[in-house]
Amino acid sequence: MSDKLPYKVAAWGRKALDIAENKMPGLMRIWERYSASKPLNGARIPGCLQRSVETAVLMSLITLGAEVQWSSCNIFSTQDHAAAAIAKAGMPGRAKQTRSTCGTGDLTNLIHTEYPQLLLSLRGISKETTIGVHNLYKMMANGILKVPAIDVNDSATKSKFDNLYGCGIKQATDLMIAGKIAVVAGYGDVGKSCAQALRDFRASVIITKTDPIKVLQAAMEGYEVTTMDEARQEGDVFVTTTGCVDIILGQHFEQTKDDTIVCNTGYFDVEMDVKWLNKNTVEKVNVKLQVDPYRQKNGRGIILLAEGRLVNLACAMGHPSFVRSNSFTSQVMAQIELWTHPDKYPVGVHFLPKKLDESVAEAHLGKLNMKLTKLTEKQAHPDHYRY
Repeated sequence: MSDKLPYKVAAWGRKALDIAENKMPGLMRIWERYSASKPLNGARIPGCLQRSVETAVLMSLITLGAEVQWSSCNIFSTQDHAAAAIAKAGMPGRAKQTRSTCGTGDLTNLIHTEYPQLLLSLRGISKETTIGVHNLYKMMANGILKVPAIDVNDSATKSKFDNLYGCGIKQATDLMIAGKIAVVAGYGDVGKSCAQALRDFRASVIITKTDPIKVLQAAMEGYEVTTMDEARQEGDVFVTTTGCVDIILGQHFEQTKDDTIVCNTGYFDVEMDVKWLNKNTVEKVNVKLQVDPYRQKNGRGIILLAEGRLVNLACAMGHPSFVRSNSFTSQVMAQIELWTHPDKYPVGVHFLPKKLDESVAEAHLGKLNMKLTKLTEKQAHPDHYRY
């Protein structure tokens, strides 16, 4: 039985990969375009990213000539059947559900601090998470960054798709959201996505935010905006999306309604004080993986999802394949740029060239049966614009 089980898991993963590939037209277009020329021939690419079905498709970078090794970046985000399929295909990596060795930005920090000798042969880094990119800019400002880096996170084909259409918070509890009051902390792209999804499920949505411009945007969209100190007693569901620390504290947990659901879709588990919750709980029961009801000393219940970690990957299956195709195709283009044009990118943080960003978007249009209007030569000439 023990010999057969890994094969069955890998076979399941391979079937899931087949479905995902059909839903990731941008990545598949890259393979078609470059499979013969293999522009990454000779490159060795270590990666630190969720080991999901979609990531497994990304790891097919090896077909472009690269030698790839991957680790997971979140202890709950690994989909074991996908990891097994990758391993069976001969791609080395370290990933298992509930285990992880790296986090976003940590691989970059690890190389810079503990393995600086590797920097001599490192042509560059590409990042696609907000926190990971913030880390790059911080390193650059402090004079620590020693290699070029491409900020994929702020490419239009990442931020305007991955962040907006990747919210997944309903699957874990099967909660009837209609009629509930949902509190969303943050109103960036991810916060806007969560707020819209919750409103589409017919919840009343309250926003908390520190940026007055974003607060005004939320108000213009018809959301109530207040502070967490006031919202704590109103919400049935709380979602943090800020990437910042100390959003939901012990004083907030104590005043919530009974059996309030709390989750985080920012990247790290720093947005809510889970340590306080563990210290001030008389009972904690695990219902199923990543769903933990707590009973506080005051008798009120809190249902915490994913231990305060990234909920859409821990309690659901992460972003849809088509959404991930956009950001992952941008990642591949960034890697090709860094490997084939090293002279174009000095030490610092760079953006993916707009032309490449547009090509990533265009690679997805056919799957949607969308037809792109082309400018005529006259239209494209700036002298013909009237102001």
